[in-house]
Amino acid sequence: MKHNILSTAGLRKAFTLIELLVVMIILAILAAVVIPRVLNRTEDAKVGAAITQLKNFDTALELFKVDTSSYPPSLDALIVNPGTGKWNGPYFKNADKIPLDPWGHPYIFKAPGDNNRDYDISSAGPDGQPATADDIQGWNIQKQ
Repeated sequence: MKHNILSTAGLRKAFTLIELLVVMIILAILAAVVIPRVLNRTEDAKVGAAITQLKNFDTALELFKVDTSSYPPSLDALIVNPGTGKWNGPYFKNADKIPLDPWGHPYIFKAPGDNNRDYDISSAGPDGQPATADDIQGWNIQKQ
């Protein structure tokens, strides 16, 4: 009788190992499906943050123009008085430097802008390279 009990116990341990392997495989499959979706959501959130920041820049740039009668020569002029006109900045609350885009790259600013725009402001996007398909351009954002 003891021999049968040991055999059953040994068989149960082997079955538990198989169950564990099946569970691990199921978890790996779930991770392969879920993780890319979560990463895509993270990237979507970063794009949304960049769009919001570009809209904030638009507001700050317009306030600068109202105060000084021109757009700034650089984004730094929104934080530090460039010595031109009646500067009422800083134009970003609680900022001691111009924020970076969500990927850690500086925003790209040019005044005057191209195609008769007063200025151009954009993010180089996830790849950090300007003039590529993933750029987020302030002049292409839908005003909401």
